[in-house]
Amino acid sequence: MEDTHDTKRKINAMLYDALMIKQDEQKVIELCRKVPDHALFIFTIQDDTVLHMATYTEKGSLVLKLLDELPDQYLDKMTRQNQAGNTILHETATSNHALPIAEKMLKKAPGLLGMRNNNGETALLRAARYGKAHIFNFLAGRLSGYDYATKLPFLHRNDKTNILHISILALHFDLALQIANDYKYLIGEQDADGMTGLQLLACTPDAFKRKRAKGVLKKLVNCVEYCCSVTQREEIQTEKRQYASAMELAQFLVRRDTSWEQTKSIQDQSRPKIHKYGSTNPSSTEKGLVENSAMSNAETPLFLATKSGCIEIVKEILNVYPQAVEHIDDEGRNILHVAIKYRQLEIFELVMEMEVPTRRLVRKIDNNGNTLLHMVGIKRKDYVPEKMIGPALLLQEELLWFERVQKVMISHFLNHRNSTGFTPEGLFDTANNELRATSKQWLIHTSEGCSVVAVLIATVAFAAAYTVPGGANENTGYPVLMNHPFFVAFTISDVLSLTFSLAAVVTFLSILTSPFRLVDFKHALPNKLVMGFTFLFLSVCLMMVAFAATILLMIKNKESWAKILLYTCSFVPVGIFAISYFPLYVTTAIERACKYLWNKIRQLTPKSFVALLNNIFCLSKSFKGQTGSSSIP
Repeated sequence: MEDTHDTKRKINAMLYDALMIKQDEQKVIELCRKVPDHALFIFTIQDDTVLHMATYTEKGSLVLKLLDELPDQYLDKMTRQNQAGNTILHETATSNHALPIAEKMLKKAPGLLGMRNNNGETALLRAARYGKAHIFNFLAGRLSGYDYATKLPFLHRNDKTNILHISILALHFDLALQIANDYKYLIGEQDADGMTGLQLLACTPDAFKRKRAKGVLKKLVNCVEYCCSVTQREEIQTEKRQYASAMELAQFLVRRDTSWEQTKSIQDQSRPKIHKYGSTNPSSTEKGLVENSAMSNAETPLFLATKSGCIEIVKEILNVYPQAVEHIDDEGRNILHVAIKYRQLEIFELVMEMEVPTRRLVRKIDNNGNTLLHMVGIKRKDYVPEKMIGPALLLQEELLWFERVQKVMISHFLNHRNSTGFTPEGLFDTANNELRATSKQWLIHTSEGCSVVAVLIATVAFAAAYTVPGGANENTGYPVLMNHPFFVAFTISDVLSLTFSLAAVVTFLSILTSPFRLVDFKHALPNKLVMGFTFLFLSVCLMMVAFAATILLMIKNKESWAKILLYTCSFVPVGIFAISYFPLYVTTAIERACKYLWNKIRQLTPKSFVALLNNIFCLSKSFKGQTGSSSIP
């Protein structure tokens, strides 16, 4: 018995080595002629046959030769499955180049078409899962003569996932669009989680990320496309195709989705309450501060897209069905509640542009008595900001959200208490109490560290003013190199470095002595931090200029290279400091300045620029009319 097992192990090893390692097709064929069951011989620990593995390695010519040589007495074993339940047709369905193989397999064993693996997947569903459109169309053609009831089992697996669901989950949007066109009855089907195809698409904002990034930095991206490598260009083109196919699929599915019509009543579930007395619901105490982010099965694609930040789908739904903006979920919340809770600023601004519907939306109170302003204080447990910024800047973003929503709120709702007795402001303060404490400690540590650096720079700059390069004239006391242009650069940069470093020290000290009230985190403290960083970076840069000027002066006067090396090494820590703190400076200063300028441009553009364009257009029309009339005899 042991000799039999040893012999089989040796044969398995030779087959595996010839097929998977050395890829010697002729040796594989010779070995298959010697083993029982020929190419259907099981030789891996996962119960794969030779045909399984040959198909997996995409050796099309080898597979065809093995099928041609396969004796008829072994045809009944073509339905063998490995430990995952996959047949040789399942493996064939993962390659677009295996059409001749699939055709020959089905001629020899037609039953392979309906066999399922351990997940309940047919070869057709497996082809959709891997996005293999050619093999999918071939297998689907084999089902063309089947009626609806007979065809349906081929399109689903055990967990109710159909071919449309799996192609969207696998991000194969071109194939998903084709499936939605050919099998329209699958569009409204739900999987085991109660999700339709459009709902699944609404939860994949990454498919639309390329377009949003390009809208902000379009010219920069175009330049990068020309300068990048061939591989990067292919990746960029793939992203573009994926975005285009995702948008086309979204447009197709949105026009066939009316789930937003199944809405709850617009009637308020509670009256404005400005006192804390009366009965409360004990079971809902936890809901006032933190809510679970689990998605209920009743959520529409509109709300799912809002939660995940998929603004393209939200735009498409509101473009096709603008009345969908008034949809209310089973918790009594409208789209503004959801956008605020999940911090989706683009979607919030998109809805706010619809002025008349917004008047109705801002009045809505949900089933827990929460107004829109309450939603700013309600955070889901898994909330993570898009950019990993300091806690003080994150708290500032929360405060700006509160201010932004407060501007659109009805005045008598500002003191409204929800079912747990919290006003919007009280709920916000309670929810951000821990973040406030963390922000205070972060600002203190950052200010202390930067103050030490600023004092060090000031000390060096002050000392450098009394040890000028080249020394002083013994008779007059004036610097020897006073008339040299690099000496002027040294003097100016050293004085400015000292000035900016002292200004940075004063700014950071004002942060350390701040009372750290919650309102201070909105503008005062972040602005001081930005100002301090700006002064500090200017002082660092000017100190480097001063050192560079000193080195050039020493070279000009043939000073020793040992001193030059020491001066050069002296500002290496300065460079390391600049590199270390530059990302934080970009986050605090540069990005904030760009956002401020962009908002100002957006506010001014509709009133001035658009009016100017309209005037130019009217003048051009009148000019054309005059030239046209003068040409008529």
